[in-house]
Amino acid sequence: MKPRLNFYTAAPELTKLLVSLNTAINECGLEVGLLHLIKLRASQINGCSYCVDMHSREAKHDGETEQRLWLVAAWKESPLFSERERMAFAWTEAVTNIADAGVPGELYAEAQKHFSGEELVKLTMAVGMINTWNRLCVTFHAVHPVAEAKAA
Repeated sequence: MKPRLNFYTAAPELTKLLVSLNTAINECGLEVGLLHLIKLRASQINGCSYCVDMHSREAKHDGETEQRLWLVAAWKESPLFSERERMAFAWTEAVTNIADAGVPGELYAEAQKHFSGEELVKLTMAVGMINTWNRLCVTFHAVHPVAEAKAA
């Protein structure tokens, strides 16, 4: 796949504002590890290889285990995630796929058991932010770094 357009250079003022918002969300007070996981999950749903690669690497750098990273895609069947993480994944999936069924009342009620109102706003903004990056990267074919192929 070849990149279509570098959105950073095509619209630098808007991209700079997007980066500023991204920084604010990253520093909002939610657990860094939780943010890595929800970014990875949304990126998997959206098929954004650039973001899956980046957020997997960032999470691993910040201490996340490879096994948990591999199992984010199958979080419902894995006992490796806390109840709060599981709720964040369910929330991420509902918000990312909002056109399918919105965010059901039952999910909202359950989320309130794990996140304060302020945290739910922050979590929703984080999901919206990664969805924006995913849409930019997928649309314009951002290509993740590729290591040299290993000999067979």
